[in-house]
Amino acid sequence: MDRGFPDEFTVKTAVAMAVRAPSVHNTQPWYWRIGHSTLHLYADPARQLPQTDPDGRDLMLSCGAALHHLRVGFAALGWTAEVHRLPNPDEPDHLAAITLRQHEPSQDEVAMAAAIPRRRTDRRRHSSWAVPRGHVEAMARAAALEGTVLQAAGDSSRYHLATAIEEASHRHADDPAYRTELAAWSGRHVAPDGVPSRNTPAADDTPGALRARPFADPMLPQPPEAKAEDDETVLLVLSTASDDRMSRLRAGEATSAVLLTATAFGLSSCPLTEPLEIADVRESVTEHVTGGSYPQMVLRIGWAPANADPLPATPRRDLAEVLQPLEAAPQHQFRYQSH
Repeated sequence: MDRGFPDEFTVKTAVAMAVRAPSVHNTQPWYWRIGHSTLHLYADPARQLPQTDPDGRDLMLSCGAALHHLRVGFAALGWTAEVHRLPNPDEPDHLAAITLRQHEPSQDEVAMAAAIPRRRTDRRRHSSWAVPRGHVEAMARAAALEGTVLQAAGDSSRYHLATAIEEASHRHADDPAYRTELAAWSGRHVAPDGVPSRNTPAADDTPGALRARPFADPMLPQPPEAKAEDDETVLLVLSTASDDRMSRLRAGEATSAVLLTATAFGLSSCPLTEPLEIADVRESVTEHVTGGSYPQMVLRIGWAPANADPLPATPRRDLAEVLQPLEAAPQHQFRYQSH
């Protein structure tokens, strides 16, 4: 296939799709730089959450999700993205250098791209409809293509995972600094980032319901007659064989692949990282749920009730703020490494 570089409109379209990716508290901790024949992804450490994400794992997952969204967007636009991950060890915020070659998009690639504007983080209860096993297997295959493992938590592993979610929620509730940070990034009404009030329901205190973050000023109602006892939520755990920055970046890409696959099926989804943000709680998940591999993401999947109102899109920063010429970035030399 011909190598080259797409025109400005194509690049901006693909990056606009990339920044629709989910990120912790909708912080959008990334920026992009355009070179003569390459595109570069950088982490924005100023947007790391010190109380929620002290080791930067959530930041890497968020950037990985944006990277996969970019790959999907370019694929649907007729370009294969060749990604060189962590290309410069001397520049840790430089997460990826992307070169492109033309190709003919497949129907599957177009379908995945079409899922990007439809994907939402839906924190509401699910319906009583069971998620087909074939759908879960398809999501697991999508994760495997990104070098990760996706497994459904059932019976004892689900018990341990729910216990970890509960424990992390209690620990955070007792942490004033965490509560202040959460309040600062949620309950927003007009802002280009953070979690809007219109997208968050009030905490579900029904016995047996999974704990959720207590975002500020929740205004999203539960669907009429959606009952916690009828909720057929599937909990999926995404894990990696190692826990270095590369593994976390790839786990973010896998998160995007799973979420877009779920969206293409018409499923509702919600990423959960809270039980993995406290070291000893995460170790418990490693021991009792993932069998020694490193848990990177928990995903809550199910069918939205038939009477659930569509969710509005969460806001995004202006493209001009996150996409600039490479010359505007600091040191940008990189050494290609094959990953």
